[in-house]
Amino acid sequence: MFRRHARAVCTALAAAGALALSSVPNSATAAAPTAADTLAVHRASPELLRAMRRDLGLTPAQAERRLVNEAGAGAVAGRLRLGLGDAFAGAWVSGADSARLTVATTDAAGARTIEAAGAKAAVVGRTLAELDAVKADLDRAATPARTADAPVWYVDVAANTVVVQAVEAGAGRAFVRAAGLSPSSVRIAVSAERPRTLYDLRGGDAYYMNGSGRCSIGFPVTRGTQQGFATAGHCGTAGTSTSGYNQVAQGSFQGSTFPGNDIAWVAVNSSWTATPYVKGSGGQNVQVAGSTQAPVGSSVCRSGSTTGWHCGTIQQHNTSVTYPQGTVSGVTRTSVCAEPGDSGGSFISGSQAQGVTSGGSGNCSSGGTTFYQPVNPLLSAYGLTLKTTTDPGPGPGPGDPGEPGGTWAAGTVYAVGATVTYGGASYRCLQGHQAQTGWEPPNVPALWQRV
Repeated sequence: MFRRHARAVCTALAAAGALALSSVPNSATAAAPTAADTLAVHRASPELLRAMRRDLGLTPAQAERRLVNEAGAGAVAGRLRLGLGDAFAGAWVSGADSARLTVATTDAAGARTIEAAGAKAAVVGRTLAELDAVKADLDRAATPARTADAPVWYVDVAANTVVVQAVEAGAGRAFVRAAGLSPSSVRIAVSAERPRTLYDLRGGDAYYMNGSGRCSIGFPVTRGTQQGFATAGHCGTAGTSTSGYNQVAQGSFQGSTFPGNDIAWVAVNSSWTATPYVKGSGGQNVQVAGSTQAPVGSSVCRSGSTTGWHCGTIQQHNTSVTYPQGTVSGVTRTSVCAEPGDSGGSFISGSQAQGVTSGGSGNCSSGGTTFYQPVNPLLSAYGLTLKTTTDPGPGPGPGDPGEPGGTWAAGTVYAVGATVTYGGASYRCLQGHQAQTGWEPPNVPALWQRV
């Protein structure tokens, strides 16, 4: 069955169009892997594809093509981001199978470059750096009183604006004024949603904190030879003990940050083994092959101990959200539903880990909005190595997470624009990811560009 599935995805790859192919330089097309090869689109599990079809209303062919196109779009957008420089204003995919990549720029002359790469150009008024600066002003001004009725704000690259989501417009305008911003620099969106963290005190699967509260495992990791998993910071503090889904002693929280961020990791005892899988529909294993960040508009699926598998799309990166416990910044906003007990659970796009469930609003009966903490900053913060199906063994170990510069090293988390040297040449990172053996810069033009 897996072989038939793999052939179907390969067929979709061959027909996916310019985005997947244009991520590879012409001189290397015959030898270098495509973006879909690098991101192991062929490893997308049948369970993930079924959930995408159910939650996104896709046909089987659309679900397969979507993953291929999204892989290619991320690589093309990364190259264009470097090429456009300060004029870059964001990128996103659209369409049922994510066949359209739009890249925004403030320089009309850059439109030709964008279109030559197979993407649609959008000439806009503000750069991504300018939008990020506006959001940073809001982050600095955030206090519990100011954001109680204006709980969510984010950069909306497709609309070329920063959005403050408030329960009533006056609260949003007051927050903008407190940040010292012009009313024209921010759009107010009125919504009754009040996000909350998603743990509860009821029995169920996944893991338990101090024998009572329940959360969900995010992604298995290693730190040197120590095994464990990444999860949400609001689920426990350093020293909080955990037991597994079967109530067997499991481990304890080694690090935790919340609010501000919503990150944590748990070290497990010798009875537990980290595997490169996420629990899919019906308990099936969904493979994790890496942690390359997916672009806005991409499909993304979530696994949690309360509601299982649900899918949706990435709406915005770089979002801030205020929960009753405080504000968390740098999360990603999605259209995926979640419920209490799903906190800490996995968000995955294709076979690429995206983040751990933080909180949200709504439910999986009527629909909702859910935020996840991106996994790469979490890995970097604690010096962790994601467990993947191409895992070469223990990671760099505590205190040696690698530097995002200098000589390329497996286990290091690289952000977009980071530069490294490898084999005497210099390379610049196109898409944020944690490096792994086999992803050396010359081998993966979807992730690195020689400079």
